[in-house]
Amino acid sequence: MDELDIDAVAEVDLDDPVLVEGLPGVGHVGKLAAEHVLEELEDESTLVRRIYSREFPPQVSIDGGVADLTCAELYAVEVPEGRDVLVLTGDHQAQSNDGHYLLTDAFLDVAEEFGVTELYALGGVPTGELIDEYAVLGAVSHESLLEPLEEAGVEFREDEPAGGIVGVSGLLLGLGGRRGFEAACLMGETSGYLVDPKSARAVLEVLETRLEFELDYESLDERADEMEEVIGKIQEMENQQSMDVPSDDDLRYIG
Repeated sequence: MDELDIDAVAEVDLDDPVLVEGLPGVGHVGKLAAEHVLEELEDESTLVRRIYSREFPPQVSIDGGVADLTCAELYAVEVPEGRDVLVLTGDHQAQSNDGHYLLTDAFLDVAEEFGVTELYALGGVPTGELIDEYAVLGAVSHESLLEPLEEAGVEFREDEPAGGIVGVSGLLLGLGGRRGFEAACLMGETSGYLVDPKSARAVLEVLETRLEFELDYESLDERADEMEEVIGKIQEMENQQSMDVPSDDDLRYIG
């Protein structure tokens, strides 16, 4: 296999499309969000490209005993009321710095093929603690994009996220901006410890406002309820462990 292989699975004509990226990352926020769009708009979605690369981990996925080589996938979503969307998702990101650049350029090449001029990278920003209110932080390739995203509820904080944005999401802004795309990254706050459906919903609600389509959140809310149960059990275990810690009196040696 070459360093990069792009399989053209299908061709579709899209109306003023926007690229939405959701690959694995903190809290799996972006991946959850992208998958939810595809689940809710399944009837309008068409797999158009598979991108294979030696930069992905050396493994296959198994479905019903059948193996598929690891890849990234792009789906064309013809939205009934709103702008069409090109959704980028997959199970892995690149394993090296060079690989991130190689794959991001390939993703942007495909976006250009379909007439994309605007893109949104979706992800999470870790808080290091469990939270109740989920803010969505933003970063953009051009200053002119700040105001419309602020109106949609996105927060732009000085020096956040600390350390910048790594991986494909960051490079879509950097490389995309240099290539003339209007690029934004939407990052839902998340503890960073667990898969976070609530953060994914917060990001999607901003995207709904920007792209003028509507999603049902029943399945995502069910996943959030399941995660709440997991969090509750973890907290119970932590509380029990703290109660079981011996006091100083218990630790005294009596002989």
